Amino acid sequence: MKHRNQMALGLSQPTPIPGYNPMVFLPTLNFSINQVAAVCETLEESGDIERLGRFLWSLPVAHPNCAELNKNESVLRARALVAFHTGNFRELYGILESHRFTKVSHSKLQAMWLEAHYQEAEKLRGRPLGPVDKYRVRKKYPLPRTIWDGEQKTHCFKERTRSLLREWYLQDPYPNPTKKKELAQATGLTPTQVGNWFKNRRQRDRAAAAKNRVTAAADATTAAVPPPTWHSVSTRTPPHSDPGGTQR
Repeated sequence: MKHRNQMALGLSQPTPIPGYNPMVFLPTLNFSINQVAAVCETLEESGDIERLGRFLWSLPVAHPNCAELNKNESVLRARALVAFHTGNFRELYGILESHRFTKVSHSKLQAMWLEAHYQEAEKLRGRPLGPVDKYRVRKKYPLPRTIWDGEQKTHCFKERTRSLLREWYLQDPYPNPTKKKELAQATGLTPTQVGNWFKNRRQRDRAAAAKNRVTAAADATTAAVPPPTWHSVSTRTPPHSDPGGTQR
């Protein structure tokens, strides 16, 4: 259901970024806010988390427009993405809860918010989460209004989406990251949602197959036992005696 093309909203398990050290600031040009935002957007679209992290940390601490830079949505979204992929969920939550994002960013940020909480819950419980577990996590950690416009979200896929997922599943129950990305684009889902659907479907199929094997084994055992033979029980008819007591 985890290693995929990072940044295409693969939302994989956090992995260390080589050379990513908040104490090391690389030399950089004095970019304008628009230039910084453009670089963040380009690296985000390319899926290069390592370069994105390096770029963010290369920005000078005393940027001429530091306050405005820290309010730029593209920069904040990039910081949130790097925080997610490095496993710094506290920073991620802080960014998402402290800044109001436009609707165009909601889908990606909502997916990061939920996936981060799912991963924390899995680590705490020591096992993968089922649908009920995820529902409870969503109830416990509702989406902040900064990344949610108040509309009720459904976590059930439309019939057309399910049909397309089932069709792909019959062809390949273990799609690679590229196929997951293609299917995500075709269905409007995220690669993480696609991966989770395939994982859950495989689990259901394995459970059904195991149940069928148990049932088949029980049927085979029953068939091997010969049916009981019913023997006629002979009954002796007592001698006939007439009412008069005369025996013949």
